[in-house]
Amino acid sequence: MKSILKSFINGILTIVPIILVIYVIYKTFLFLDGLLGDRLRPYLKEDYIPGIGLLTTIILITLLGWLSTKYISGKIIRLIDRLLEKIPVVKTIYSVIKDTIQSFLGDKKSFSKVALVVIPGTGMKSMGFITSEQLEDFYSPLKDHAAVYIPQTFQVAGFTFLIPKEQIEIIDVKPEDAMKFILSGGMTSSSKHKEKSSI
Repeated sequence: MKSILKSFINGILTIVPIILVIYVIYKTFLFLDGLLGDRLRPYLKEDYIPGIGLLTTIILITLLGWLSTKYISGKIIRLIDRLLEKIPVVKTIYSVIKDTIQSFLGDKKSFSKVALVVIPGTGMKSMGFITSEQLEDFYSPLKDHAAVYIPQTFQVAGFTFLIPKEQIEIIDVKPEDAMKFILSGGMTSSSKHKEKSSI
């Protein structure tokens, strides 16, 4: 009976992660394919092949990216960008989305530095990510502070703390490993890494 139970548990540990990953990939594919696929399907009808919507989306994004580097089309795109940044309510939503995407894909990527911060009065440390080291543009008295995002275990949510730079310890850990470590509650800890100096 014990061997059967052990085999069942091993089956869960082996199969469930695979099934969940396949399910997430499948749902993501359906979502991305449906962005333009739902509009193409009525025209293509029987000739529609799953994936055409996703391929068309990728081609369109690439084309727009290329056009943004050209003089006339680039000016039009920048004009639209400025208009969106002036419309009340819309400008807030647009700036958040734009800054978030640029923080992951832009030249100055956020979440690229992993930091340890001390929890006041406890001596304990928490792990997070540097999201901004230049806060003086936001509020000048914070010029010696950095923004550190602390994700919550088993959740997507987290907290953003503004911490003096001298109290932030940058560690030599890959952001992907740090995120897995935090989200799993430390269960995916990997090999030890050498610590770097403070900011």
